[in-house]
Amino acid sequence: MGDAGTRRTFTHEVVFYDGPDEHARAVLPFIVEGLERDERVVVALLPDATAEVDGALGGDSGVEFLDMAELGANPARIIPAWHSLLHGRGERGIRGVGEPLWQGRRPPEVAEAQLHEALLNVAFDDGPGWRLLCPYDARSLPDDVLAEARRSHPVVYDPDAEPATSPYAGHRHAHRTFAEGLPVPPADAVRIEFEATDLATLRGVVRRVAAAARVGDDAGDDLVLATHELAMNSVQHGGGHGVLLTWQDPDALVVEVRDTGVIDDPLVGRTMPDFGSVSGRGIWMANQLCSLVQVRSGREGTQVRLHSWL
Repeated sequence: MGDAGTRRTFTHEVVFYDGPDEHARAVLPFIVEGLERDERVVVALLPDATAEVDGALGGDSGVEFLDMAELGANPARIIPAWHSLLHGRGERGIRGVGEPLWQGRRPPEVAEAQLHEALLNVAFDDGPGWRLLCPYDARSLPDDVLAEARRSHPVVYDPDAEPATSPYAGHRHAHRTFAEGLPVPPADAVRIEFEATDLATLRGVVRRVAAAARVGDDAGDDLVLATHELAMNSVQHGGGHGVLLTWQDPDALVVEVRDTGVIDDPLVGRTMPDFGSVSGRGIWMANQLCSLVQVRSGREGTQVRLHSWL
């Protein structure tokens, strides 16, 4: 058994590569080292990168591949997937490769991928120990995204050199990001204040705006259900009332539910709730139902913003 088999800490590493031609070179040494140590190696990349890495390994390598385009479509689903892989791991070491941020992601997706990266440390620093490498394309991604990657990863991995420390900002950075408000909705957003007796009205409003935006029937039903669950949270845990806002962006129908309650746990909705309890269920369900979910909570209260791509 390699030393990772007894690893006691989580190591969150970033590797920067110079365009698609350099992607495999950046991640293969990390993967091969894991295989040589008889670790379980799980790689979550976009399909083209997966094909390249799998081909370089010769196939039948024992590496488990996940489609990051599907898994990471809503970045809030990634941490539960890693938790699931770690569950029941036994004595075998484990390492992962995950690339949740790539050129062409929409601005809200970028924001959520960055929050996800910061929250990985909050989620796993208390153990069990494993290694996770996150590749970033230094050629195509903007400088501010690359700088943020350094703030959310304690270690910079270099296949040709010893690992280096990064200007890592710690758990405080994740908590600060979670407490920051989301971009201001447009001035013409529909705004409805609600309490417990208004939930049926809210469902009707969301159903109508979904139909007007030509959201598909299934996606519209999911949006209505997610909105209902969040409004119930506001009634039960947010002071008995809340505000619903909805508007249409160029590529999404957006519904936001906000209230004056404060959520202390930035991992809300990213860990499987106890379904015997109402607490935490609404945001978890929204994450499973909607294209993208953004949660922020601070002194001014809580915002949960749902995106349904058009």
